[in-house]
Amino acid sequence: MSTADDVPLSPTPRSTPRRERERAQSERAALYDVLDASFLCHLAVVVDGVPLALPTVFAVDPAGRDHGGTLYLHGSVASRSLLQAPAQDVSVTFTVLDGLVLARSGFNHSMNYRSAVVVGRPRVVEDPDERLRALDLLVDRVVPGRAATLRRPTRKELAATRLLALPLHEASVKLRRGDPEDEDDDVAAGVWAGVLPLAVRAGEVVTAADAGGLAVPETVRQRAAELRAADGPG
Repeated sequence: MSTADDVPLSPTPRSTPRRERERAQSERAALYDVLDASFLCHLAVVVDGVPLALPTVFAVDPAGRDHGGTLYLHGSVASRSLLQAPAQDVSVTFTVLDGLVLARSGFNHSMNYRSAVVVGRPRVVEDPDERLRALDLLVDRVVPGRAATLRRPTRKELAATRLLALPLHEASVKLRRGDPEDEDDDVAAGVWAGVLPLAVRAGEVVTAADAGGLAVPETVRQRAAELRAADGPG
């Protein structure tokens, strides 16, 4: 088993970017940057003969038992995508939109982004200890430290939950940053161009109607402060 840092990105032909290779990243830290900034991923899987790309929540364990670390995918035991995924190779994509690139021509308009693709064959997480750890990681992705403040999952909840684990071994990362890339003649024409930065930011925390009078937990306040201060690369 390898941990995150000693496994290179794009170790196989099918995980090696072929277009715009100058945007491809070689350091595995770039993968974790994208995953850390993402709240959802899209699982691409063939379900009953139909290719689907489905949004789902996820968790990451860089030191997980799978090659290169572990990506956990979570859903209902009735989910057809999670039921059929272990019988095939799948891909999971992540996209962080950092800015709108406004060029001097429609052709050169673009977006600043960070994206990652992980490919491989997932396994069903059956070990009880690994399942509990993965569920805690899922909660802590939303608000770090929150899992420790909650009651433990019930048998009914565990029975209703399906967890898949995908090795992080085969992965690729691409990014775009910076100004528009315009033709010299378009620049000389004197038309404005630039970038409109984008970022996910938190609003004010809203306490549930049936939790009135209770203080907002410190972990939630810290997370809200982090997301209010978030600033993408642009």
